[in-house]
Parts: sequence; C-alpha cells; structure tokens
Amino acid sequence: MKVAVLGGGNGSYAAAADFAEAGHEVRWWRRDRASFADVEEAGGITLTDHEGSRKIAVVPTDDLAAALKGAELIVAPTPAFAQEDIATRLAPHLEDGQVIYLPPGTFGSYLMMKRIREAGSKADIAIAETGTLPWLTRKQGPLEVRVTTRASRLPTGVLPARHTDHAIKAIAAVFPASIEPVEDALSGALMNAGPIIHPPLILMNAGPIEHFDRWDIHNEGTQASIRRTHTALDNERMAIREALGYGAPHFPLADHYETSDWMYGNLAHDKLVDSGDWHEKLDLKSHRYMLEDVGMGLAFMVSVGDWAGVPCPVATGLLAIAGAVAERDFRAEGRTMEQIGLAGESREAVQTMLREGL
Repeated sequence: MKVAVLGGGNGSYAAAADFAEAGHEVRWWRRDRASFADVEEAGGITLTDHEGSRKIAVVPTDDLAAALKGAELIVAPTPAFAQEDIATRLAPHLEDGQVIYLPPGTFGSYLMMKRIREAGSKADIAIAETGTLPWLTRKQGPLEVRVTTRASRLPTGVLPARHTDHAIKAIAAVFPASIEPVEDALSGALMNAGPIIHPPLILMNAGPIEHFDRWDIHNEGTQASIRRTHTALDNERMAIREALGYGAPHFPLADHYETSDWMYGNLAHDKLVDSGDWHEKLDLKSHRYMLEDVGMGLAFMVSVGDWAGVPCPVATGLLAIAGAVAERDFRAEGRTMEQIGLAGESREAVQTMLREGL
C-alpha cells in the first residue's frame, strides 16, 4: 500500500519502520525537516525488537502534498493536542477514499473532521481511531526505535460509521490480524487506555516522580492501591459505554495486567517492566501523560459522563487533583464535549453524525 506516516515521535518512528519493512510504500512526513537531518543522511533508521536490530531504509519528507498524493492510508500517531493543526494542514491535499488512522484518537476523529470541513475540504474520507498506540515503543535517539511489543487487538471505530468496511480494510492491510471494528468513532474513543492507566500512575506517584531523578511508573510505581484506583476508574469508563449502548468487549484494563486478552496480549505489562525503557524523568506539568491523557483524554471522559448522565466521581476527582498539580483547569480548557461543540446536542443527533459524518 501507499501509506503516509505523520510525525516524529515514538509511534511515528515505529510505524515508518514496521510499514517499510513489510514492503509498503512509506511517505514519512514531519513539518520540521531539520529534525529529520540525521535520518536523511543515514538513509533510514534502526529498528530493534525481539528479532534483534536491523536498519530499515525509509526516506522522510517535509512535502505534505507529495506525502499524501495517492496514499490509501494516512497514519497519525501524534499527540492529541497536535490534531487540529495537522487537520488544517491536511485539508487542501485530501482525496476521496483516503483513510486517516489515529492510534489512539481521544475523539480526534470528530475534531479533525470538523476542522477539515471548516478548512473547505469536501473530500469523502474516513477517520478512524483506536484505543492505544499499536506499539509499546521508545526512540533511542534520532536514528533508532525500540519496540518492546506490538498490539494484537486494536478496537477501531470509524467516522463516518457508514465507511467502516472500507476503512477497516485499509487499516488491516498494515496491521494484519489485529483490527477489531467497533460501532463508531465515539465507541473507539471510549476504548482509549491512556486516560485510564496514566492519570493514577502519575498522580499517585507524584512524590517519588518529583523526588527521584528517574522513576518507573510501571515497575515500582504500580502498587495494589493504584491498581484498585485503575479498576474504579475503568468501571466508570465502561459504565459510560454501556449507557451509550456500546457493547462488549470493553477491553477492561485489568486484562492488561492479568491476562493475554488485552490490546497488547501476552502479559504486556511484564514486558514493559522488563524493558527498562520507562524508567525515566517525568515533568508533571509538561509530560504528555498530563497534557494528553489528563488534559485531553480524562477531561473528555468526564465530560461524556456528564453528557450521558453517568456519575464519574473517581475520574472527576483525579481530574481536579491533576489540575492542582499542573496548575491548570483541565475541565475548562481541556478537550470536552463543551469545547468541541457537542454538549448541547441530543444523543440522537450525535448518533446520526457518527453514522453519516459531517
């Protein structure tokens, strides 16, 4: 396939490497060409995983029009707070039939589609999102990416839902055997694991995170009290899904720790701890666990609970504590149903939009 990969973060490196190694025609775009200087000079990047290390030839570009032309799939594993800017940049170049994939999305499918339409694009496209990044991965500098494990199950919702079959076929071509379609894009957004796993880990470990030079929230930071908080928070997420009529499986986070049934499978938590890649320094005001998983994801979940009439005391409490820690009002400034303009819409109106599109 012709696949465009957007961004220069951990997931974008893993995507470019995996897709190129699988034989797809990869166009790897990043707005800042200077940041790709080392990759251009080396002619590719090194991929390290359970099979060892090998160099993958892939050529980056800062020409977005060239990257998108004829691309059947556009993969954007970028932070949620970058989605609106990316959508504006994409709008003039999109073509009928193209599929954009957000892994994960935090309901970016709606926000990006709205921005694309506001920018004047009438291209008949689909935007899909899933519950997690398809790789447990970390960059090891500008020329290497290490992949601890890959997702084995990716619950994926599509906007508009009428394009689900077309979009899933395109996405499954680069993620074979792992794509599981769900009802629509909001269902996909409510599979997002980041707002469930990361807020308790960073907030209940705030003391050691600030005290020690580096701290592994998944190793010494994952204790029984935090797991219990995870479960209570995840129960609220699943209650919202059920109230909105979304069916099982809900991919409970407990499966990530206790079984091989979750998105990464094979007791991924143990692999994550063993890798040592998450023993790191976290700035609680600027790290993406705070700005994205709290400010975007947890704020969105709380607002959907309010909209759907589902009490979320644990999520609401964590959001308030996070605001105190970061000195921000995430409920007011984060990604919420109010902020994206849907809080005043009925369920029926939102369901029609999710099915038919904007």
